[in-house]
Amino acid sequence: MTRSLLCSAAFCLAAFSLPAAAQLSDNTVKIGVATDLSSLYADINGPGAVSAVQMAIEDFGGTVLGQKIEMTSADIQNKADVAATIAGRWYDADKVDVILGAGASSSSIATSGVANAKKKIYLATDPASSDLTGKLCNPYTVHWTYDTFALANGTGSAVVKAGGKTWFFLTADYAFGYALERDVSDVVKKSGGTVVGGVKAPINTNDFSSFLLQAQTSKAQIIGLANAGGDTINSIKQASEFGIVKGGQKLAGLLVFISDVHSLTLARAQGLSLTEAFYWDLNDKTRAFSKRFAAKNNGKMPTSVQAGFYSAALQYLNAVKAAGTDDSDKVMAKLKELKWDDPVFGPSYIRADGRKMHSMYLFEVKSPAESKGPWDYYKLIATIPGEEAFRPLAQGGCPMLEKKN
Repeated sequence: MTRSLLCSAAFCLAAFSLPAAAQLSDNTVKIGVATDLSSLYADINGPGAVSAVQMAIEDFGGTVLGQKIEMTSADIQNKADVAATIAGRWYDADKVDVILGAGASSSSIATSGVANAKKKIYLATDPASSDLTGKLCNPYTVHWTYDTFALANGTGSAVVKAGGKTWFFLTADYAFGYALERDVSDVVKKSGGTVVGGVKAPINTNDFSSFLLQAQTSKAQIIGLANAGGDTINSIKQASEFGIVKGGQKLAGLLVFISDVHSLTLARAQGLSLTEAFYWDLNDKTRAFSKRFAAKNNGKMPTSVQAGFYSAALQYLNAVKAAGTDDSDKVMAKLKELKWDDPVFGPSYIRADGRKMHSMYLFEVKSPAESKGPWDYYKLIATIPGEEAFRPLAQGGCPMLEKKN
């Protein structure tokens, strides 16, 4: 980076001198929150995501460049066609400057395509597929919180090192599941393990019995759950009913959030290894944000995705102020120019392929006896620097980087 500044996300802009004539289209900055408000991922993002963005706007002061900041939200239902329709209407008719979220990887990939076509900014705070900064990268998308490559590097690698050499995958039957199974399979094989089989399960299914029986029959040491949200919760609960863990096989939750552990309870989830970008009890900054969030959300601590919404909204507004405009190209250039001390993710920067870089963490779920109180669920096993957690820039196959070379 030709210009690189390290600053606090909430207060760094005091260091910038604004352009002589700041310019905002429509005399406002409008943030669109596209999220799952009613389906299986609603606990991961949903109403908490809307609340997190509102917190960011309030913390920023409610205005930018002397003009108001507005927010709108919509339920994308984790459907690609719904997400694309909303994104197109927001960018064109409703004059939304930036979209955050978009739920499942399939609906997020659709939103990213619309953003690229409209030359508008999209901050992908909740999808997992690493393809967003790989073969599907574009100049207007930033993948914000985590991705399948980092999850594989964390959980997949740790499980193999602990002796889990043979794997069977129970995979969500859409883009996210495919990407997660692919990336974890690569890590398993490179680490000396073997993938003995797998099965695809429809998203938001209530009955995992036939899929779990196939996994049980495979005799694999590890059943890798390449799913998320309600699907992860239901598959773990039903695996318990089938006596899979008691029979000697282990479950690897490849994308697990604190809301999932809360639903499962420590009695069911204890000992589970997982990789996260954020945990509410990591440090003073994460605790301060999380306690404020909980006060606004019925005592619930934020997921990493909800923290991502807060982080992305706040840094977008910082970039608008630093650029002196809401022009997408100028704001994106500023986003990729700055390094900052993110209030929830720590030291951060955005790579040329649109991957936001920060540390990831390998956790183990505590036993009920180890927990000291409500939401005290994780113990930290390892901190993984961003440069080690995320896929190397040269290996992603991002076409816009190839055009520059």
